Amino acid sequence: MISPSSPSTSNFLAYRWRIAFLLCLITTINYIDRQALTMTSTILSDLFDISNSEYGLITSGFLFAYGIGQLLSGPLIDKLGTRRSFSIAVIAWSLATMLHAIGRGFLSFFSLRVLLGLAEAANFPLATKATAEWFPKEERSFVVGIFTMGPGLGAILAPPLMIGTPWTPGVVTLWGWEAAFLIPGAIGFLWLFLWWKWFYLPAEHPDLPEAERELILRDSEPDAAVAGRSWLWAFRYPEVWGLMISRFVSDGAFYFFVFWLPKYLGDVRGFNLGEIGLFAIVVFGAADIGSFVGGYSGKKLMDRGMTLDRARKTVLWVGALLVLVAMPAASTESAWEAVGLIALAMFAIQVKASSMFTLPADLFPARDVGTIWGIYGAVGSAGAGLFQYIAGWTIENYSWTPIFIAAACMHIVSAVLINIFVPRIALLDPRGAHV
Repeated sequence: MISPSSPSTSNFLAYRWRIAFLLCLITTINYIDRQALTMTSTILSDLFDISNSEYGLITSGFLFAYGIGQLLSGPLIDKLGTRRSFSIAVIAWSLATMLHAIGRGFLSFFSLRVLLGLAEAANFPLATKATAEWFPKEERSFVVGIFTMGPGLGAILAPPLMIGTPWTPGVVTLWGWEAAFLIPGAIGFLWLFLWWKWFYLPAEHPDLPEAERELILRDSEPDAAVAGRSWLWAFRYPEVWGLMISRFVSDGAFYFFVFWLPKYLGDVRGFNLGEIGLFAIVVFGAADIGSFVGGYSGKKLMDRGMTLDRARKTVLWVGALLVLVAMPAASTESAWEAVGLIALAMFAIQVKASSMFTLPADLFPARDVGTIWGIYGAVGSAGAGLFQYIAGWTIENYSWTPIFIAAACMHIVSAVLINIFVPRIALLDPRGAHV
């Protein structure tokens, strides 16, 4: 048996870390694509007379479609396999992104966001399934932490790419708002080259060293012929209900900052486009650090002998409690302090996500991870979409403060629900008992 600490398998030059890199890269591209509308929201609102309520509906339309897409894509992913499914998904969402360049008002942008949401929905189920296929259990939260850096990296790269900084112009300045959709949409096609070159299942990979193959397959489960079955079977597990409800109440906070931060900084704090790009880098840079710290912490806790259950829940609760710092962000007079608090809250959200997003792979065998993640993510997206609509209506009719308070508290509720519905995090057998 090969030890996990064997030099040939444990260092970051081992082949499986190429897969982690690919997952982080495509998640980054995924978020650059969806950030194009966020970065151009002020321009498009003025150009096409889109109100805050309508913008809230556009973002909600994306998230509801994103949820439906995850629900529908999960069984298809498990049936078609990770390699083929990722290729189809990337082609679809890249084309959907580029089509935004023909948008000309509320209805067209709403329709295009729905199309993009359906296409982009496969990313996280696929990334989590690939993690379950390619990494032993003690490394999975770290890998999830790596690829969940993608949202932050996408949000960091989108501002300078699209709207520029105080020192450099972005593609919108150089070639118009349409370029913010055309250029990022084209990048996905470049990623496909590396994907087809590097990704196969570990048992079938022609270039994978045998020592590493043995390590990866150590935690693999027997491949029962049930992949691609309907997701209805999953509802008999109370753990699945816990995953769904916890995501429903927590996802809205992250997407609130992703979709509304540029408008908040511009409308309330008076930042210009260059300043918005600069401060978005600070906030989403903190989110990326949180993803890495959370994932690495989970790995180190298990390396030091902590159980899977205790390691996951420790990281989850540290993140959930720290999100409370978002509460005073809207009421402080200092713009710098507001940005700092939002940045710390995003750090905390991603610390929590590094454990939260690993749970489907912890509880279910790799053959079912796409289906479970699809259900899990679908309900989360529905909750996030509802929250975006509420946010738009509340901001327009009252103020930003109630939304910041709600965003700060939602992750505590989510953590409590995980503890209630998932009393022990461990692999479930087909009869619902822990192995």
